[in-house]
Amino acid sequence: MPRSLTRRLLRHLFLVSLASCMLAVFSRGWDEWDRAKAEPEPQPEPQQVPAAEPARKRSHGRRLATTLSFSVLFFAGLALSAGAGNTVRALLEDGSTDATATVGATGPTGAAGAKAAAQATAQAQAAPAAHTLAKPETPTASATAKPAAPRVVVSATSTATARAIRQAPSAAKRTVASAAKHSSRTHKAPAKKSAPLQPLDAEASLPGATVWIHGPAVDPTPEAARLRIQFARELASYSRQAGVDWALVLAVLRADGRDGRSPATRSQLRSLSLRLAKYGGRVNGWAAALSVSSQPTFADRVVALRHYYRAVGMASLVHGLLSQKRDLEDRVLHDSRLLIYPGGRSDVAAHKVDVRVLAVMLYLADTFHQVTVSCLISGHKLYARPGVVSAHIYGRAVDVAALGGVSIYGHQQPGGVTEQAVRAMLFLPGGMLPAQVISLLGLGGPSFPLANHYDHIHVGF
Repeated sequence: MPRSLTRRLLRHLFLVSLASCMLAVFSRGWDEWDRAKAEPEPQPEPQQVPAAEPARKRSHGRRLATTLSFSVLFFAGLALSAGAGNTVRALLEDGSTDATATVGATGPTGAAGAKAAAQATAQAQAAPAAHTLAKPETPTASATAKPAAPRVVVSATSTATARAIRQAPSAAKRTVASAAKHSSRTHKAPAKKSAPLQPLDAEASLPGATVWIHGPAVDPTPEAARLRIQFARELASYSRQAGVDWALVLAVLRADGRDGRSPATRSQLRSLSLRLAKYGGRVNGWAAALSVSSQPTFADRVVALRHYYRAVGMASLVHGLLSQKRDLEDRVLHDSRLLIYPGGRSDVAAHKVDVRVLAVMLYLADTFHQVTVSCLISGHKLYARPGVVSAHIYGRAVDVAALGGVSIYGHQQPGGVTEQAVRAMLFLPGGMLPAQVISLLGLGGPSFPLANHYDHIHVGF
């Protein structure tokens, strides 16, 4: 309770008591004076004992006035006390921490103050543990129906405890904090261990992993990337006149960034064909491309594109690969450079293999002159990882076990046949670029290493 309110209450009580006392004295004196005035004291006889006289009756008016005065004072004090009690209760319910009771005869710093401080510390230490160990009770029907009104109990112990905590706040706070920390450490529930993450893919646990979704095959040569028929005729005519391969001339144009349906005019086609023939394009296409640009990377890309264009044919570049799928299947089945196991040949004959896989097999055959296919659809497991069907099941992947008569097993060192094949895959144009090229080598892009691909190269779309 605030000190100003306490002083005000004490002042009112003192004034009321003083007024009551003065009124009682005044009334008593008035009666005595009135009696002496009305009847003077009789002189006692010297030798006779005075007889007891009956008490005279007071005036009924004065007695009634005195009774009413005392009643008014009594009820005024009662009302004042009730108002003070309500004020004290309201302050206690508002969470006021001031205490009205004194700590003891010795004061806050004496023996009683020290005892109260010790009690406050013990209560502060016991409070967190009791709060932690207490179990919540199930509310009964009566409790849920009508909650009980809160009771406020003011005792000397609680006020002494509050004053003792005010005397030593830092020590009490440190004690409460340490007890709460110890309680949280003791009763903290053990953290559940997270389950180990499953590998992203049985064939690709690296960022190049792909979720395969079954759907219609997409033509890797859209309308905007196909050649115009007129340009194709001019390309074949001028390259034949110069004695160079039409695929080499087109590869130089595409590698130079000319991606339109007609990447060059007639004069440009005639001039380029003659230059490539002059630089030895009839015999060595890589040397001729290097003479045109003087950049080895450019020459490597030209050679890769030349092999791809020759593999798919001019008709596929003009009308799209999907329109030539039956022709590509027939070429795969009758190409002596492709060694395919019987189940894979059945997959191709049943038209289950994606047109991009067919083009890749022909591309590798034109590049390395011999390709051993170890897996297409037949013989491969259903799932690439839990819940995800392998790309082989959809006919969108091929496993190559040997190139140019050299086995992939034991030949995945840098500069070997495996590295050459992976680099050749990375030079494929546009929609023909695979989504996965898996071996023991990671050369960037969609290529990355995986330990269980030590004996083959996986190419998936």
